[in-house]
Amino acid sequence: MMILEAKDLNYYYQDGDKRRYILKDTSVSFEKGKFYTILGQSGSGKTTLLSLLSALDSPHGGTVLFNDEDIKKIGYEKYRRNNVGIIFQSYNLIPTFTAVENVLIPMSITENDIPEDVKTVAYNLLDYIGIVQSKADRPVNKLSGGEQQRVAIARALATNVELILADEPTGNLDEEMEQEIIDIFKKMAHEHDKCVVVVTHSNEIAVQSDQAYLLRKGVLSSYE
Repeated sequence: MMILEAKDLNYYYQDGDKRRYILKDTSVSFEKGKFYTILGQSGSGKTTLLSLLSALDSPHGGTVLFNDEDIKKIGYEKYRRNNVGIIFQSYNLIPTFTAVENVLIPMSITENDIPEDVKTVAYNLLDYIGIVQSKADRPVNKLSGGEQQRVAIARALATNVELILADEPTGNLDEEMEQEIIDIFKKMAHEHDKCVVVVTHSNEIAVQSDQAYLLRKGVLSSYE
């Protein structure tokens, strides 16, 4: 079932009388239950594409549809709050908050249905992805990079969204921890019917996805 679609996206920077296109008439669609990667070198436009798909930025042309509805009509803030979980390379956690407190933040603002005992849900979610309660009660700046990325994943899942978008989520991790994080993404897609889209420069990650795309000079194509 298709959940997310980009239609003819354009994004550019104006340089005097000239436009420098980062994305040019880019179209792509994503289904639930699949793990996708968008591969590209630095400056290829992959982070820009993810920003448009996650409503962190708006295109200069084209549309992004979530369940066949324009996310602009949904409202960018509402879409981010209720429909998509975003995972950043730099984690974007509140460093002085504990792991469980970081996971509770999006649960406090979503309009999605969540069990009343949110703290128990947060602890269980953290435990599910490998953060035991003793670590869940620590400030996240006392956790390792891999542990912080797990907390960021738990935070993205906390509002029971169907769509997970991740920007270079393993860029700061060693190979062993990278594989553990990728295994979590696979599990989210294949066992929990999430749509997971990961932006990466890593061929090793791309070959493990159900569908990989290559973004080069603003043009998206299938990656074999």
